[in-house]
Amino acid sequence: MTGATETADAVIIGGGVMGCSIACNLALTVARHGLRRIVLLERDTLGSGSTGRSSAAIRMHYSTAVNAELAWRSLHIFRNFGDIIGGECGYTRTGYLVFAGPDDLDSFRANIATQQSVGVSTGIISAADAAELAPGFAVADAAAIAYEPYSGHADASGTAYAYATRARAEGVAIRLQTPAAAIETSADGSRVAAVRTAAGARIATGVAVVATGPWTARFLAPHGIDVPLIATRHEVLHFRRPLDLVPYHPGGADISNRIYFRPEGQDLTLVGNGNHSDIVDDPEVFAQRASPAFIQDVWPRLARRIPPIADAELVHGYAGLYTNSPDSHPIMDRIAGVDGLYLCSGFSGHGFKLSPMVGALMAELIGSGQAATMDISPLRLSRFAEGDLNNAGYGFDVLA
Repeated sequence: MTGATETADAVIIGGGVMGCSIACNLALTVARHGLRRIVLLERDTLGSGSTGRSSAAIRMHYSTAVNAELAWRSLHIFRNFGDIIGGECGYTRTGYLVFAGPDDLDSFRANIATQQSVGVSTGIISAADAAELAPGFAVADAAAIAYEPYSGHADASGTAYAYATRARAEGVAIRLQTPAAAIETSADGSRVAAVRTAAGARIATGVAVVATGPWTARFLAPHGIDVPLIATRHEVLHFRRPLDLVPYHPGGADISNRIYFRPEGQDLTLVGNGNHSDIVDDPEVFAQRASPAFIQDVWPRLARRIPPIADAELVHGYAGLYTNSPDSHPIMDRIAGVDGLYLCSGFSGHGFKLSPMVGALMAELIGSGQAATMDISPLRLSRFAEGDLNNAGYGFDVLA
């Protein structure tokens, strides 16, 4: 009802996999923090933004310890999702190959050492072993190949729905087609006072969590909060591969050819790239189909790694949005100067694979004042002003 006021202990803005994971984790840990009345606002339907167009790959290969640890801890939740959260996330173990070129070799080895230091199961394998794992692949040109045996993919929309279903069961109120219009603060601007919806409803609250993906910068700008995030458009293709030549294959990333890939269903191969993106000014308006130029560019690059794909059938393609930060790492932090205001955005195409642990850590940060399970200080908002960016290696961190 327009003009109506209700109260909540926390309001989460955004119903993608991040918002749903945060809401669920807050609800599951209510005994520790006392935030009992939780409301999630979604402008459209659950997962209708970036989540619904995610490639949903699950992998650990990152150049920084914070991202590798987030991914590794999230993998544990994906693998045990039914027991920990309930429902189905669609986790499918395929293994994950990462191909490095000669120019990447030193960084590649250093990155694997970083990943292993936080517990990731990964290591360099021989070309012969890679050929056995991925029949039909060209492997001889790779300077080194890493393999993650437990990585794979899942169902991004299904995961968001599973988190939402458990959140509802724990008492979270989820409001679909209810866009948030603004965050109200106290008279002196020092703390959150309420969230207003586009329909004019007012939810009095002391905690507001902004998990709005590509809408983040434009949502926060009217509040005088400048975040260095841009929305970018990325395309994905599906090919029907010849099963007699490539009967199966793991997921993977090819740093030399700037592509990532994974199997889809029984006979499809999904491919995306990491060397091109278009800035999107308005997340409401962007081309949602793959372009002919993208098809002509990416197809031969994929065929260099999987030669039989040169004669495959292009089934379809689509485009989705990333929310990019300057160092390709997310922001998970409270907003300084406004007590009770939190930000979770800027995942730069990596959000889904990190989402289980992100939700748990944000619940710790909101409920207890700090993330206890692991150190997320490298993901603080102030790092940009401080010039203390994460050292994101292009070939390793941009590929989704």
